[in-house]
Amino acid sequence: MTYIMSLFLLGLVLGLVAVASNPSPYFAALGLVVVAGMGCGVLVSYGGPFLSLVLFLIYLGGMLVVFAYSAALAAEPYPETWGSRPVAGYMAMYVAGVVLISSKFWEGWHEFSWVPGDELGEFSVFRGDIGGVALMYSAGGGMLVISAWVLLLTLFVVLELTRGLGRGTLRAV
Repeated sequence: MTYIMSLFLLGLVLGLVAVASNPSPYFAALGLVVVAGMGCGVLVSYGGPFLSLVLFLIYLGGMLVVFAYSAALAAEPYPETWGSRPVAGYMAMYVAGVVLISSKFWEGWHEFSWVPGDELGEFSVFRGDIGGVALMYSAGGGMLVISAWVLLLTLFVVLELTRGLGRGTLRAV
């Protein structure tokens, strides 16, 4: 289990480096999907499979919208890839920074950080993430309704702003 967790964390850090190195939007969106998958793998390893599934599906839905929007705005004939010279230089700089900072905090990190969420599962009736979902719908119902309303309002605002100059409130007079 430790090897799988280390693989997820390494993939998470390398995916974040790939996104931060600022390639074209096509490759950055792919890097964000890899980061989301690795982060959800970390959540599953710590005992939150339902939370991980919901987060992954919602994140991929949002990433689909962001990818379509960024691909439409940045239609480059020759996009920058991870193998091009400037992007590879940024990636090497970020990896060196991560190694330098992690070497400062390397001593004793493994003594307390590998405790899973379901360690005492035999004494519990429910899993931790299922109890959190029930609490979100019962005690946090009002905030859930407000959040849904804000997301719907944001959708209408974005659709009104991107409708174009010929129609809507932002037309040229």
